[in-house]
Amino acid sequence: MGNSSIVRHVVTSGWFFLAAMILAYGVANLLQSAAAARTTVHHTFDPGLLVRLAGQRTYLLGIGCQAFGFILAFLARRDLPLFLVQASVAAGLGVTALLGVLVLKWSLPTAEIFLLTLLLAGITALVMAAEPAHSRRLGTIVVVLLAASVLVIGIAGVFAVRLHGALGSVVLGSLAGIDFSAAAIAARPLANEHSAAGFFTNPLLYLLVIHSLVGQLLLGLAMQRGSTTAAVAAMDAAGAVPAAIVGLLLLGDRIHEGRGWLAAVGFVITLAAVIGLTRYAEPQHHHATAPTRRPDPTTPLRTAATGR
Repeated sequence: MGNSSIVRHVVTSGWFFLAAMILAYGVANLLQSAAAARTTVHHTFDPGLLVRLAGQRTYLLGIGCQAFGFILAFLARRDLPLFLVQASVAAGLGVTALLGVLVLKWSLPTAEIFLLTLLLAGITALVMAAEPAHSRRLGTIVVVLLAASVLVIGIAGVFAVRLHGALGSVVLGSLAGIDFSAAAIAARPLANEHSAAGFFTNPLLYLLVIHSLVGQLLLGLAMQRGSTTAAVAAMDAAGAVPAAIVGLLLLGDRIHEGRGWLAAVGFVITLAAVIGLTRYAEPQHHHATAPTRRPDPTTPLRTAATGR
């Protein structure tokens, strides 16, 4: 009796953390989008961008909401499978879009509304298929690969910042998603540490922090170049697949018996929706682009649309 009561409590807590996470990320997307719209577009992989963005109260509020969402996601990953938590992050787009229409008077095209509805359907299917369970530990080789991936993603980011417009937004957003996916993989077993000593001496904690910071920088660059939904959708699409695969193969993520088909359909629908949003989402903000190091005097400055 006592054990079943504990199980019900854990499951209920996981679903609560998941729902609150979606709301927090949705608000964070909106606030960071508004802040990025007021910041000059940069074409270098410059960490100073985060410092300049931090000078805006709106961005700091957005970071606060994102940090809260991050904590909620961390708690949700303690019991819920990564394929569900990572895909549910994308549901924050729906909250962002709704708030953007109500608060910032965004105009959403019909295709975007349809894709957001499709996204909701996919997330619902995943919720119905997921079975809560604690995580297994990661092997040393996987931890080393997580560490090496920081360097690989950073080098890719150096080249990706040269891209402009929607393409730059999608590519940088995708790199940010891979970074956040690596952070999620580190967070799932870390959330099951039972002692403070084990938590703070676990290398996964520091990999989680590093991947999150690099991902935040990439996202800050991405949301200066395209629409909010395009940048965030690219991030969510790129981040969902690696985490889902690692979770199912290595971390002991579970699907309710007989619902594997529902999980597969839900994941495919969710992924298709977020990929579609990277193509059909329209810019919501416009601002001037900073000149590159060697500006062409014959070419006028281009305007760029910001996202996230």
